[in-house]
Amino acid sequence: MKDAAPDRVIEAFAPAKINLTLHVTGQRADGYHLLDSLVMFADIGDRVLVRPADTTSLKVTGPTATGVPTDGRNFALMAADLMGVNAAITVEKNLPLAAGIGGGSSDAAATLRALSELSGRAVPTDLMRLGADTPVCAHGLGAARMRGVGEDVTRAPGLPVLHAVLVNPNIPVLTSTVFAHLKHRENPAMPEALPQNVSASDLIKWLKGMRNDLQPAAMESEPVVAQVFSALEVTPGCRLTRMSGSGGTCFGLYDDAETAAAAAGRLRETHAGWWTVVTQLNTAG
Repeated sequence: MKDAAPDRVIEAFAPAKINLTLHVTGQRADGYHLLDSLVMFADIGDRVLVRPADTTSLKVTGPTATGVPTDGRNFALMAADLMGVNAAITVEKNLPLAAGIGGGSSDAAATLRALSELSGRAVPTDLMRLGADTPVCAHGLGAARMRGVGEDVTRAPGLPVLHAVLVNPNIPVLTSTVFAHLKHRENPAMPEALPQNVSASDLIKWLKGMRNDLQPAAMESEPVVAQVFSALEVTPGCRLTRMSGSGGTCFGLYDDAETAAAAAGRLRETHAGWWTVVTQLNTAG
């Protein structure tokens, strides 16, 4: 690692990853599922801070830090090991655990960016070792299409900013459990050509014709996901409700920030124990 001042601190943002669509298109012989997903990133997320150190360490803080592993299972530590850079790492957790919005993978991608800036080393290209969502999270803050088992990531340009409310019941939903409940593993992919240069309203109309094939399986494995979905879809002005990733975070899309904020306020009043945030998607798109 190049010389770095011991008090130098690099900060990187780890945004929530939202699967606007998630089509399960097949399963490989090794058991991994093939996906086709349109992903956007939120303007809320975790924060990763790194500073030079003789040995790597990890501290997890923040409102959702409870339950986050601090040993070798943590994606930030895995990223540091992959980079081969020693650093003192702090992860400020603002995203729920096992929530289908890529918290761990986004932390890994942010750690890679921060350690690259700290050390001058390039980010490795083989990111699948850090999980299927890490390549798309390392892609950047714009919209992207992820295919294969997550390794095939391409830009999805010309898409608008979307106003959204994210809701999680604060119950971890394990991806392995959801896939175990998946009944159909060979489903149609998205159209080859994605929308471009469309309004938010037109994109939402297009999204209504797409799917998250894991949504029924998640609702079966954790019925509270269905409760979150139902509560969101009846909020005034909600144009589309869907689950992100393997759950249990659901999102609602709205025409403007004011309508989204009103919906979030209503949900916080009726379900105070849920994690509910207002956000914008694709702000860097």
